[in-house]
Amino acid sequence: MKPLVLSCLLAAQLGAALPAAAADASVATTAARAQYPAMVEWRRDFHRHPELGGYETRTAAAIARELRALGLEPRTGIARTGVAAVLRGGRPGPRIALRADMDALPVEEATGLPFASTVRSTYRGQPVGVMHACGHDLHVAILLGVARALAERRQELAGEVMFVFQPSEEGPDEPGAPFGARLMLDEGVWKDYRPEAVFGLHVWSGLQVGQVGFRSGPLLASADEWALTVRGRQTHGSRPWDGVDPITVGAQILLGTQSMIARQVNIASTPVVLTAGQFNAGVRFNIIPDEAKLVGTLRTFDPRVREDVVARFERIARDYAHAAGATAELEVVNNAPATINDPQLARRVLASLQAAAGADNVVEMPLQTIAEDFSQFANEVPGAFFLVGTTPAGQEPAQAPINHSPHYAPDEAALEHGAKAMLQVVLDYLDGTSG
Repeated sequence: MKPLVLSCLLAAQLGAALPAAAADASVATTAARAQYPAMVEWRRDFHRHPELGGYETRTAAAIARELRALGLEPRTGIARTGVAAVLRGGRPGPRIALRADMDALPVEEATGLPFASTVRSTYRGQPVGVMHACGHDLHVAILLGVARALAERRQELAGEVMFVFQPSEEGPDEPGAPFGARLMLDEGVWKDYRPEAVFGLHVWSGLQVGQVGFRSGPLLASADEWALTVRGRQTHGSRPWDGVDPITVGAQILLGTQSMIARQVNIASTPVVLTAGQFNAGVRFNIIPDEAKLVGTLRTFDPRVREDVVARFERIARDYAHAAGATAELEVVNNAPATINDPQLARRVLASLQAAAGADNVVEMPLQTIAEDFSQFANEVPGAFFLVGTTPAGQEPAQAPINHSPHYAPDEAALEHGAKAMLQVVLDYLDGTSG
């Protein structure tokens, strides 16, 4: 089903009348169009040379070089490869931050693009292809374009803007290690510069080019990485009664969690998804192994629901294992809290997005079970996050390759639309136009 494009309903959801109209969008439109050729060049370069989380050295060096060319003084090496720089306007005003993520995915590209990645690397001990399958190459190019557009009019700006280029949004190589946003905050990216608001965007195949997705309050789910280890007793595959089969127990636990979600959790009130992505056990067809390990993700929107589901998961694992004479150990690591758009800030941002994209192109998004560690920044100060469509006209978004697909090939027109939307948000906020 197509997303609902009803600006009046979105305004009602925001819980108050819309603020004063945003400033004329012609400045943002002209500036974004002027930066488009550079953004395309940057994007294709980053796409051709993707780097996994925590190893974005070439990407970070290119970003720092471009920021220095704007007369800025980038700080590098934050959370290993993160980059941040502050643009100070010619007039006093608010302090804000804009964030883009830099890392690629362990995906072998199959787009056939002339600038497709052929990079190979190792991820968690396995040889992999590397691809910007989530669109972070566009994010970096858009933020560089926004930085250059703002730097060209810095004397007219009222306030300061920090550009934050974050590593490891997709996660580090080491399971359980902190993701990039948390690391940047822990290493003091905002120690000497604390913004009053932070803004971010993500390109999204579920929207057409020219559309912008937004909602007040919860938008994206929290993301937990869980690992379940079931320990039994090894035996010959022809004599299972002589041992304890951890594979069967692991399968029973996994099925038990799905029954728990369906029958014990009120998913009509708030969505919950619990998925296993790995199930590893044994090395031979006729040996029941000592141990089985399952790894997966949990997605929730309410911290209390998350705690309840984890407690139920632990109880299911323990009880099924005990019944079979096995043991089970569950580890759960929260990689990102839910991304929640601050309601007051959302009222201001909505007016800017409508000015930039046109009211009919601002789509009221349903809750999305994808996750983003932008939420770490937005838990520190009020934040607003929006989605930028990448599916070209004439193609149904439901039929387009989704983010993380090896076939994901976003329409580069999204660069201009994303930059225009972000520029409008920034200019309105600094000028107080939409407040």
